[in-house]
Amino acid sequence: MRAALAVTGASLRRVGRDRRALFFLVVLPIVVIVIVGATVRGFSTVRVGVVDLGAGRAGRSLTVAMQRAGNLDVRRYPSLDAATTAVARGEVSTAVVLPRGMSSAIRSGRAVTVAVMADRANSTQQAAAAAVASVVAEEGALVQAASFSSSQGLGSYEQDLARATTLQRRAAQVGVVTRIVDSNAQTLPQGFGYSAPTMLVLFVFLNAVASGAVIVETRRMGLYERMAAAPVRQSAIVVGETFAYFTVALGQALLIVLVGAMVFGVSWGDPLAASVLVVLWALVAAGAGVLSGTLFRTPEQAGAIGPPVGIVLGMLGGCMWPLSIVSGFMRQVGHLTPQAWAVDGWTDLMSRNGTLVSVGPELAVLAGFAAGLILLSTVRLRRVLA
Repeated sequence: MRAALAVTGASLRRVGRDRRALFFLVVLPIVVIVIVGATVRGFSTVRVGVVDLGAGRAGRSLTVAMQRAGNLDVRRYPSLDAATTAVARGEVSTAVVLPRGMSSAIRSGRAVTVAVMADRANSTQQAAAAAVASVVAEEGALVQAASFSSSQGLGSYEQDLARATTLQRRAAQVGVVTRIVDSNAQTLPQGFGYSAPTMLVLFVFLNAVASGAVIVETRRMGLYERMAAAPVRQSAIVVGETFAYFTVALGQALLIVLVGAMVFGVSWGDPLAASVLVVLWALVAAGAGVLSGTLFRTPEQAGAIGPPVGIVLGMLGGCMWPLSIVSGFMRQVGHLTPQAWAVDGWTDLMSRNGTLVSVGPELAVLAGFAAGLILLSTVRLRRVLA
């Protein structure tokens, strides 16, 4: 046992001294999670451009109201042409034009037209325009209340507008809560709830396979022969290398889980089931990583072939897009990979409030993959060491 732990320690120290490996283990997964999570947001948040042509205080108030709406991501543009180009390019779903003299017109009781640019044939832009119109209607209600109050001599327009705003905040509001009640949801939550688990599945496996180059380099340098001369049993070398790969995979998975929960607010579901799923996936990655180190002859081969293989398996397994959107045949092909079963497990935990029992089939299949890969890698590594 001490010999196996010594082998594990030596392998971990080599990984710790490799800056490139640390980049792929720590930095790259987090960066990709941020990019994908910020992109895959669905229709819960829409980007809205705002062009202020000199609207004054009323325009600023409307802009602040849109920023506080929660479902609008407001971006300012300096000119009408810039906003029109942004809508055409899809940078924003719609654009709001605040006209010049908006404040003075409202105070004098004149009607003000707030233009909203959107394509009638584009359902996304129409939804964005509807969300903006809702905010404009709320602000319009405040303006009407203030105008009526000031016309009755109850105070100045500014005072009445401030009073109406205060009363609106104090008044009881009808809340609308959106909850996913479909117990058969086939996709992960949008945003970081989608990117974090899929990138965990992708990168833990990908880095393990690419790290097979370490075993190849160890073989080429004759370190295993030196270990055998110590003497160290083959079983200790096999156990030590496998445990090293498992430790690295588990550490990377836990890092992604912690960063996802603490920084991005990802809810990973039932803690016990999520823990078992993480451990099993680390075992799958460990088996694949050691097997990779026994299949390639040079570190360059492992670095050139391993990552593309991991990416292809990730694509087939639903790490890049949900398998629910592909054909039935491709879904069956995808489930020939362990990635698909891992993503299914996270989908059940995060979208359907799954438990250890409900994800039991996925865990059983992953346990089978882990056992098979570790057994195969053990046989191969013993043959290499012989």
